[in-house]
Amino acid sequence: MLAAKQRIRKDREFDSVFKGGRSYYSDSLGLKVKKNNLDYNRFGLIISLKVSKKAVSRNLLRRRVREIIRHQNENLKPGFDCVFIFFPLILDKNFQELETAIILSFKKAGLYND
Repeated sequence: MLAAKQRIRKDREFDSVFKGGRSYYSDSLGLKVKKNNLDYNRFGLIISLKVSKKAVSRNLLRRRVREIIRHQNENLKPGFDCVFIFFPLILDKNFQELETAIILSFKKAGLYND
């Protein structure tokens, strides 16, 4: 579970990332990144009804992504706000494929310290 301070929750915070952030997209997910003036990263997830009409499926995806981010956060450069946007193709991926897609997005954005 991500700590409360590491989550983006307010509409104005999401809007700030969307207006001033850089975008990185693949077939199943998108990533918007913007620098923040903090010593840690914050993350937001957008999983619309277009991905799945079932709340159970959307919440499962949310839990999986938060767990992946929690494990990968130590490998990321600090000081960024990241918003993930998910597309319907993401439901076809298992946990390992989802983790790989998220890591590739971080690498595309230049956030990965590897």
